[in-house]
Amino acid sequence: MAISLSVVLLLAIVLVVLIRGGSIKAGPAIVAVLFGFFLASTGMAPSINRFMNSIAETINRISF
Repeated sequence: MAISLSVVLLLAIVLVVLIRGGSIKAGPAIVAVLFGFFLASTGMAPSINRFMNSIAETINRISF
């Protein structure tokens, strides 16, 4: 849950920066948000969630 919330917050910040910087307009940003919202309710959501969790675990195992 904590990882999921952090990713959502990070992506929201990136989206706001892109909109304010002029790299992306509000229309395509809304489409991207809606795409993510509807993608979360499909059968692919568990696979995407497992993939993101495995990436987070891999990054967590890296020691410097």
